[in-house]
Amino acid sequence: MRRPVIWLVLCATTAAGGCQFVQVSDKGANVKQATSADVVNCRNVGQVVATTQARVLIKRGDVKVRQELIDLARNQAAELGANAIVPVAPHENGKQTFRAYACD
Repeated sequence: MRRPVIWLVLCATTAAGGCQFVQVSDKGANVKQATSADVVNCRNVGQVVATTQARVLIKRGDVKVRQELIDLARNQAAELGANAIVPVAPHENGKQTFRAYACD
């Protein structure tokens, strides 16, 4: 009886760990990730904080978490009228801050 439960939990965990939960919005698709050097001549329009789940029963892959944070930040930055984001610091525990810029 115990094996089917363990198998079910293992399958669900694997599936959840492989999924990406965030989709880039149509507006967010126009926002690129940039470096500080890329935005020297751009206008700072604000700051966005992206947060996602770093764990879903088990720790999620770093690459997936990082990409979700970028996608979330792109969506939020688009709402501010930005077309570029620059990370302020590395992500930690599923949270990362970005500066949003409007570039010509």
